[in-house]
Amino acid sequence: MKRLLIYTGLILSLGLGLTSCYKDIIKPNLADDPEGTPKQVSFKNELAVLFAANCTEVGCHVSGAHKPYLAADVSYTQIVNGGFVNLALPKESSLYKNVYGEMAQYIPSAKDKQKVYDWIRNGAPNN
Repeated sequence: MKRLLIYTGLILSLGLGLTSCYKDIIKPNLADDPEGTPKQVSFKNELAVLFAANCTEVGCHVSGAHKPYLAADVSYTQIVNGGFVNLALPKESSLYKNVYGEMAQYIPSAKDKQKVYDWIRNGAPNN
């Protein structure tokens, strides 16, 4: 009888202990549907500001440094005329590869990366 009470107590304690545990679920900042219909992105109001804040502030993509120069006034012509965008195969664009690859640390937000990808898929308009 004593063993039965001890085993029952252990099972109840174990059951209570296991049911009281929980797991935090942290969802990363993901884009809605990366391959879905591209959303409209304004180069002037969204991407130029993003590039200026993340790429020129540290002095990397300013005039005379690494190309493309991403200061707000010249960034569009530098990117499009410099061959950094491939409209036929957006994922083959140098801009896409850098934003998702070696320069990903400077644009860590998945939503901002998706904006760049959507802009390329929309034909890289100067808007």
